[in-house]
Amino acid sequence: MKTPRTVVAEAITARIGRESTKKLSQDVGAYLLETGRVGELDSLLRDVMQQRANAGTLEAVAITARPLTDKVRGDIKARLAKLYPTAKHIIIDEQIDPDVVGGVKIELPNEQLDLSIRSKLNKFKQLTVGA
Repeated sequence: MKTPRTVVAEAITARIGRESTKKLSQDVGAYLLETGRVGELDSLLRDVMQQRANAGTLEAVAITARPLTDKVRGDIKARLAKLYPTAKHIIIDEQIDPDVVGGVKIELPNEQLDLSIRSKLNKFKQLTVGA
C-alpha cells in the first residue's frame, strides 16, 4: 500500500533543521526513486511548504529577471507579513528567470502572486480589447 503523500511530507518536515540539507535531500530522492514516485516531487514539496506555513514558517519563491535588492526583498516580506499575519518566520527563496521581463512573481505553497510587468500588460490588454 502506498504511503499517503501528506504522511511523507510530515516525515520530511519533521527532519528539517535536525540534519543536513544534503542528507535530507539524498534520502528523499532515494525514497522517491525506490517507490517510483519521482513525479510527485513538486506536489510533495508544496505539501512540506504548507505544513511549515501552518507551523508559522512561510516559504515563498520570488521569481525575477535579476537578483533581488535588499529593499525589494524587504518589501516582499512586508507584503507577505500583511497577507499572512500568523507567520512567525518568512523565508524568501530567489529564482532568476530571464523570461520575466520585470517585476516579480511570488509562489507560495498553494497560490501565486504575479506582480510581473508581463502580467500587468496582459491585464491592461484584456481591459482595452473589451472596450
